[in-house]
Amino acid sequence: MRIGALEAGGTKMVCAVGDENGQILERASIVTENPDKTMPEILEFFRQYTLDAIGIGTFGPVDLDRTSPTYGYITSTPKISWRNFNLLGSMKREFAVPIGLDTDVNASAIGEASYGITRGLDSSIYITVGTGIGVGVILDGKAVHGMQHPEAGHILLVRHPEDNYTGRCPYHPNCLEGLASGPAIEERFGVKAAELPGDSLAWEIESFYLAQALVDFTLVYSPKRIVLGGGVMHQKQLFPKIREKYREMLNHYVDTPYVKDLNNYIVPYSLDDNQGIMGCIRIGLDEMER
Repeated sequence: MRIGALEAGGTKMVCAVGDENGQILERASIVTENPDKTMPEILEFFRQYTLDAIGIGTFGPVDLDRTSPTYGYITSTPKISWRNFNLLGSMKREFAVPIGLDTDVNASAIGEASYGITRGLDSSIYITVGTGIGVGVILDGKAVHGMQHPEAGHILLVRHPEDNYTGRCPYHPNCLEGLASGPAIEERFGVKAAELPGDSLAWEIESFYLAQALVDFTLVYSPKRIVLGGGVMHQKQLFPKIREKYREMLNHYVDTPYVKDLNNYIVPYSLDDNQGIMGCIRIGLDEMER
């Protein structure tokens, strides 16, 4: 089989073709500009191939309700030119194959669950910590949707006692994304996260917020593994700090074999950072089966 995969990001669009085993055969990266410029380039890439299906994981918010008249639209995104854009419809007009759609972070969660570090587990969470913070939740082997896709990157947090930063989220002064995203770290400390030393106060504050969030996700979703990805999580010194604070905050309230082994419960992404595009391949395959 040949499955098209589109990982639609706010900065770049990754287009790929893969097979039913998740192997990526061809790929290209396209700069995300406005739809009039970017969509023709995306369509031109996929026209080169005879495809059996296409899977899309996109930035959002995006309407995932199949009964909605705006199903497949990117909705209230801060990227103004993409607001209320019919992404799914634009693809369906060009390609007469099954086309599946989900969020970009759900695509990463699906990629890890299908081919990566959460494969074989019926419940897991993937969190991307980068320009924003997104959370993809897998329960009973399926990505969680609902009224809309979960926006768990905006859960509210208790502030670190040494953090006077006002937060960068325009909606919430103390949400996870507003306090712990890459841009929040940069605004707070004046340099990009990658340029901060390993002993910076930044990592104490960052691990405090991420550990809080992970405790909340454990209590609400009861996942069997939590995966952390995104640019900020390239700072590997964060993982032992997060695990230590998570253990203190959870305080043995949940005492399963999974959380007793935090080195295998709170883990880095796998798949060489291809989990998103590989998840899109799986989304395409699932749409065929549907």
